[in-house]
Order: sequence, then C-alpha cells, then structure tokens
Amino acid sequence: MDNCAGAVENRAGLNLKRRRKEEIMSNRLFQGVIHQMRDSIDRTIGVIDESSVIIACSELGKIGEVTESVTAEDIASQAAFVSGNYTYKSFGSRPRPEYAVFVSGNDPEAAKYVGLLAVSLNSIKQYYDEKYDRSNFIKNVILDNILPGDIYLKSRELRFNSDVSRVCMLIKVTNQTDVSAYDVVQNLFPDKNKDFVININETDIALVKEIDPRDIDKLAGSIVDTLSSEFYTHCVVGIGTVVDSIKDLARSFKEAQIALEVGKVFDTEKTIVSYNNLGIARLIYQLPTTLCEMFLKEVFKRGSIESLDHETLFTIQRFFENNLNVSETSRKLFVHRNTLVYRLEKIKKITGLDLREFEDAIVFKVALMVKKYLSSSPSKF
Repeated sequence: MDNCAGAVENRAGLNLKRRRKEEIMSNRLFQGVIHQMRDSIDRTIGVIDESSVIIACSELGKIGEVTESVTAEDIASQAAFVSGNYTYKSFGSRPRPEYAVFVSGNDPEAAKYVGLLAVSLNSIKQYYDEKYDRSNFIKNVILDNILPGDIYLKSRELRFNSDVSRVCMLIKVTNQTDVSAYDVVQNLFPDKNKDFVININETDIALVKEIDPRDIDKLAGSIVDTLSSEFYTHCVVGIGTVVDSIKDLARSFKEAQIALEVGKVFDTEKTIVSYNNLGIARLIYQLPTTLCEMFLKEVFKRGSIESLDHETLFTIQRFFENNLNVSETSRKLFVHRNTLVYRLEKIKKITGLDLREFEDAIVFKVALMVKKYLSSSPSKF
C-alpha cells in the first residue's frame, strides 16, 4: 500500500511540475503580447487563467491577483461576459477554454477589444503549441497531418529522440461518466518527455509511450483496471505494433484502430485487443465483402448455414474450443459421446463438412468467422 501511495504521489508531483512549466511558458507568451498592445489600447488589458488568477496584464502590479468575481464556469463558457467594470472573453486550445482575456469597461468598444484580443491570443497560443509542443507534434504524426520528410526535421527541432521503441494504444471509453478519462490517463502518464496522451474525440484517447514490448499487456491491463475499479469508467484498449522510428507511429495508431474494430466483431468480450494477436480475423476483416459472400456460397453448397439451429452452433463452438476432441467436448457439454457424434453427423449431412476432419474443420471455422463479419457490417478506416 505504501508503494502504491508513493507511486501516486510521484505521478502527481511530475504532473504538477509539467503543468507549472507549461503555465510559465504561456504566461510569458501572453505578457509579451499584452505589453506590445498596451500602447494601442488605452485601457487596462490582461489575461486570467482557469483559477481566476491574473497571469498577464498591462498594469504589472495586478499580476498574481485573484479575480474572485469570475468563476471557472465563466471561463469555461464560450461567450463574452461582464463582471464588475471589466469585459471578458474566454479562449484556449484544450477541450474547453482555460483562459480569458479582459478589458476594462463594459461598453461596446470594450466588447470589440476583448473579442479581437481573444482571437489574437488564441491564434498565437495555437501557433506556439504547434511549433514547440511535443504532444501536438505527436498528434500530427499519428493522424498523418505532417509530411514524412518533415517529421525528422521537426523532431530535431524539438530535440525529440526519434529512434526508440514506442507503441500506440487507443483507449475507447464505452460508458459515459462524470469522470474525464483523458485527465485520468494523463495523471497515469505524466512524463511529457516519454508519454504522450492525446484526446482524439469524445470517446477515444491515444497513448504513445516508450516501452519494452514485454510490458505492453500489463500496461494496458493497468489502464483498464484503474478506469474501471477507481472511476467506474469502462473502456477497451487497442494495441498497435511496437515501432522503432517515429515516422511509423501513424501505422501503429492505425493498427490500434483496426484492433478495436476487429475486436468489436470477433472478440466482443475482450477489453484488450492487440493487433499482433488478431490472427485470421485480421485477414478476414481486410477482405472485400463480395469475396466473402462468394466464399460462403461455395462452402455451403449443400445447405445454408442459417439452417443450423442455436444448439448445433453452440455444439460446434465447444467442439472447436476443445481442439476437435469428441470425448472432451461431450464431457464439457454433459452429453453422451454418441449424442455428440450424432450431432456431428447431422452437421455433415446438412453442410457436407465433417468437423472431425481437420481440413473440413478449418473451412467451417473460417466460414463461421466470415459469416460473423458480414453480419456485423463493420465500418472500415
């Protein structure tokens, strides 16, 4: 328990240091812009963060003061608002605004100034993030938003170690809770030099991490367990292949996407699906549906697979799970061996395939997976 508590404290400490460093860099950036604009706007102008602290201002003595009349909910809103003798407008690049610019006065001219300042500061912040933020760089890499020839140039500019083993995981939240899964995962991996947590959309979070291939499954399991047991948030994790070059991260990300899609069809009970372990399911997923339909027609010439009832299909599933062993399958099904043999003969009569023969069993197994694939109609990337 002490070790666990220590690990949590260490993660929190690293996360706090990282955020503090980012805040200092943003504060300097904003103060530089405010300083340049103070002569053009004959009013008090400045920026407050989501904790309502003034982090930049044309009146230097106000920096560090807390604006108690402005709440975090006000800053999170998209619209301009008035509080006291100041007009505010929120801005920021995170899922919700984390800053607000303010201008003294509550007249129409103040509203114009605050709108212009919000657009300017937001554009400057976005440009700064794109140029210097490693996390944003990784996001552009995995989403294929950067040319391959520019990847190494940018990685050198950011002093980024581009030739270490990394893996891309895709965490898909399957139930909605009040907890932000993105924030939880960020707290689990606070080292911004090695771990990159990227918000893809409302349900999907990408994790790019330097890792030993032997630790991947254990790491994915810890993510699922933490979200489920501590925050009641259920998720599934798709794992791409480990890559040694930064330019291959986009491939690893796509593989993680495919792993989730294939898992949704063939392994619905699994919470962790690895691209490397998809086996024949990956091959079937990549086949054109017309080819799959032709295959089923050829396999089931004598009788349709739909003619097999639920009990028969269940028997077939158990027969495959027990490696085509008649005695072991009958024991697991709690039926007499002759009863199982009778069922297998019935299947042979309907389909023309004897599941006791290895080649026929392979064909039937693949046919069942193809049928499942066609029934699911998965969307492809």
